[in-house]
Amino acid sequence: MPNPPLIIVRHIFLFGQAVSLPANAFTGLVNTLILLLLVATVVALVTRWLRIPYVIGLVLAGLLIPKQILSDAIGLNPEVILNLFLPILIFEAAINTDISRLRSTIKPIALLAGPGVLLAATITAFFLKVSLDLAWLTACAVGVILTITDTVSVIAAFRTVPVPGRLATIVEGESLFNDGIALVLLNIVTTIHLQGSFSVGEGVEQVLIAFVGGGLLGLGLGYLCIGLFRQLDDPLSNILLTVAVSLGTFQIGQALGVSSAIAVLIAGLLIGNVALRECSGSVTITLLNFWEYAGFGVNTFIFLFVGIEVAPLSLLQTIPAALLAVLAYQIGRICSIYPLLSVLKFFDRPLPLRWQHVLIFGNVKGSLSMALALGLPLTLQGRSQVITLVFSTVLVSLIGQGLSLPWFVKKLQLAKPSPVRQHLENLQLNLIAAKSAQEELKELLQSGSLPKFLYEELFASYQARIANAEEELRGLYNQRLTQKLSQFENQAYLEGLRHRLFLAEKSAINEAILKGLISDETARPYLQELNQKILALRDP
Repeated sequence: MPNPPLIIVRHIFLFGQAVSLPANAFTGLVNTLILLLLVATVVALVTRWLRIPYVIGLVLAGLLIPKQILSDAIGLNPEVILNLFLPILIFEAAINTDISRLRSTIKPIALLAGPGVLLAATITAFFLKVSLDLAWLTACAVGVILTITDTVSVIAAFRTVPVPGRLATIVEGESLFNDGIALVLLNIVTTIHLQGSFSVGEGVEQVLIAFVGGGLLGLGLGYLCIGLFRQLDDPLSNILLTVAVSLGTFQIGQALGVSSAIAVLIAGLLIGNVALRECSGSVTITLLNFWEYAGFGVNTFIFLFVGIEVAPLSLLQTIPAALLAVLAYQIGRICSIYPLLSVLKFFDRPLPLRWQHVLIFGNVKGSLSMALALGLPLTLQGRSQVITLVFSTVLVSLIGQGLSLPWFVKKLQLAKPSPVRQHLENLQLNLIAAKSAQEELKELLQSGSLPKFLYEELFASYQARIANAEEELRGLYNQRLTQKLSQFENQAYLEGLRHRLFLAEKSAINEAILKGLISDETARPYLQELNQKILALRDP
């Protein structure tokens, strides 16, 4: 008897839509996802070889993939970006953010993410209205959408060129709060469009409810999660708990009408800086590794889909308008960065002018801008034009600014060391290299691969290098090296050195716990003391 026809139907929820697929279509979908993962792997290899940012490579690869060959269930869905990907990215960034570093930079971050976003969005909207003849409300929506900065591309550039830790913290912190504030402003614009009128009092009330409510929600769920962490202390259970908290906080925030992004951010900061410090080393490492992989995977698919969603032909046709949009949001950024940060010197450490240049040139756009454009009301005037404009602007920004940003940061020489520090690092380089060579000689001698007389001769030559380097280092410190470093770098080097040493101690203890050399109970008090020392340090 012949086999009956295959009529099994798979019901799945993928990329924001409930999809019913026959078994063969489901298999095709899985094959497509596997193909995209292989493409991402090849992109990772090629970008490392070409020394360009990984996310830029994903966008370029996506442009080469025709959307028609992919399953209809695969695409850049705004509901998935906002309700799944965004909370994951916010929570992953928050759980890895050190509150001590954030605390030392909170004033410039508050200036940039608060008044800065509002001022930049207003100026951008005005120039879009004038240059592209958009309706006022439409121009306001696009202005808000284009104030959102994609920090992934900027941090990728920072990894190739040394930058001051305080600048990196400001960029990451601004992006964290920037998303939440932009979402609130866009919600106000949408409300004005749907209601037809909106008073200043209503706007202020909505902003206060969104931020105060979001903060309280994040605090409540964050502390609840801390209590559950103390009861569980199991890595796999804690992973499930953090996933539920990150996604659940966002959904509860939307249901209550408060800022979901701020709520997830506060919850993530609490868990990362309170709960994880009370957990065992194995739990902390497993949890952070999971969220690092989650953030990497989400960014991989997002940037790949950004390239897939845009047809290269339509991109070429809209490049002039996209360039005008880039010019508009950069003018808005310039008019917000320089004036606001010029007043920072009256109540906090001023930011060097070169740092401000990076904050402007690093104003790269990303997938969240595209998702917000797709989520605009269907009745908004010129909506289809806006979507095309935002998509093209994001691609121009990612490719143009994203590729040139590492070169620009390198040219500014943001972290040029002093002559004293350069000499110090050369001595440390000799120490590290010589001691590593001695360890290799010991292994060769023990394995019988090296005669003892040759071992002794080579070992002695490296020992002489070590002795000379240590003698010079001792002389530098005897000459009051701290005063010289203070003259050149305000003792930032010594602060960073202590920070690295504390982190090295913490890493060694966690590794010993994983190997079973010491118990969690023995190590926990020492780890808590280390965490307090790290928290007490200024931003390195």
